[in-house]
Amino acid sequence: MSVVASASIRNYFSSIPKAMRAVSLGLLALPCYAQAVSSADTGGSVSTSRQAVRDESIRPFKFHASDEAIADLRRRIAATKWPSAELVSDASQGVQLAIMRELARYWQADYNWRKVEKRLNALPQFVTTIDGVDIHFIHVRSKQPNALPIIITHGWPGSVIEQMKIIEPLTNPTAHGGKASDAFDVVIPSLPGHGFSGKPTDLGWNPVRVAHAWIVLMDRLGYSRYVAQGGDWGNAVTEQMALIAPPGLLGIHTNMPGAVPPDIAQALLSGDQPPNLSADEHQAYEQLKFFYDNGLGYAQEMSHRPQTLYAMDDSPVGLAAWLLDHDARSYQLIARAFAGQEEGLTRDDILDNITLYWLTNTAVSASRLYWETAHNVPTRKIAFFAPTGVQIPVAVSAYPDELYTAPRSWTERAYPKLIHYNRMAKGGHFAAWEQPQSFSEELRDSFRSLR
Repeated sequence: MSVVASASIRNYFSSIPKAMRAVSLGLLALPCYAQAVSSADTGGSVSTSRQAVRDESIRPFKFHASDEAIADLRRRIAATKWPSAELVSDASQGVQLAIMRELARYWQADYNWRKVEKRLNALPQFVTTIDGVDIHFIHVRSKQPNALPIIITHGWPGSVIEQMKIIEPLTNPTAHGGKASDAFDVVIPSLPGHGFSGKPTDLGWNPVRVAHAWIVLMDRLGYSRYVAQGGDWGNAVTEQMALIAPPGLLGIHTNMPGAVPPDIAQALLSGDQPPNLSADEHQAYEQLKFFYDNGLGYAQEMSHRPQTLYAMDDSPVGLAAWLLDHDARSYQLIARAFAGQEEGLTRDDILDNITLYWLTNTAVSASRLYWETAHNVPTRKIAFFAPTGVQIPVAVSAYPDELYTAPRSWTERAYPKLIHYNRMAKGGHFAAWEQPQSFSEELRDSFRSLR
């Protein structure tokens, strides 16, 4: 990769907006026409109440993939036209042929979508229209009185599948090593263009606009005080919520913080390692350097040409390969499930998420979030990993296999109201999905002081 190309890729991660003040909370709160998700878009049937008048209603939601859609998926997997094998013994050329062949074999012959569909439909799911887009969300209220509401946002290439394992530990903590006073009411929305949420038909749905929508959602649910959590794009949305600072938002938690100091960011661009780094800071610097140098291909393509990715909506195996290749460490954690080494994530976990993208036909629409953030922001931009200036309470869980393990020193500088920091022993980019027990414990610890 040339120096110019490398700098261009790195500059992409300087494109997350700090605030989109032109989009006001009042505008987003205006009533919109309800618009049910089309079964033609999802490859199945959805069950919501349909209303032809403007309202702010919250409608029950369920999803059932048609037998024809599942049969078509299996036919397409069987008809895959395979490339030749990589010419190296590792994953440096991309997702390996042997891994993809085993994934495809299991997907076609042994995987059962109906299992996760049943689990999803057993959860209270809803759709409400905000700013012209149908927003799908899971909403599980705890049986414990005085439970603290929390809105949890997934990232890419994720979905609400990522957070399903933490719902029970958060809403029913006494059954999972916690106290009744640790209980949460859990709200898990699908990002616009992802999963069961609607696909925006106008421009501007970047993390700031999503953050405004989430504030409207929590208000619409009747919550006057709540906390928020996110990683990946979920962190971008959550930090934007914190910058907007609605009165009800007490604090946030992130497992992928924006905490890289300016001098470190500059060193990453120049390629010069800054002096006087502690051991933790040196590790974080090397992790970021590796990611910038080797792991941004997917982000560059989606931030520039998301509509070009037709193959993801046409080929199941093409979709699976693209979703697996997020970053080197995440790929290793996922690929091992198809190489006989399951820990954290199972084959079914991984295929549940991929199949959700397939059945909802959202691979390209989800990719547009990268383009929106890079190209359609009317205000000044900030670096993806850099501090944003959040002034409300923040909790951070630093995972060893994240894109970078944020050092305490950087985190304390980034968040003046840091209320919790913990360097975790195990876990990566999809922390709630991979390590649900420790992740749930982190959220209890993080927000205990704000109850």
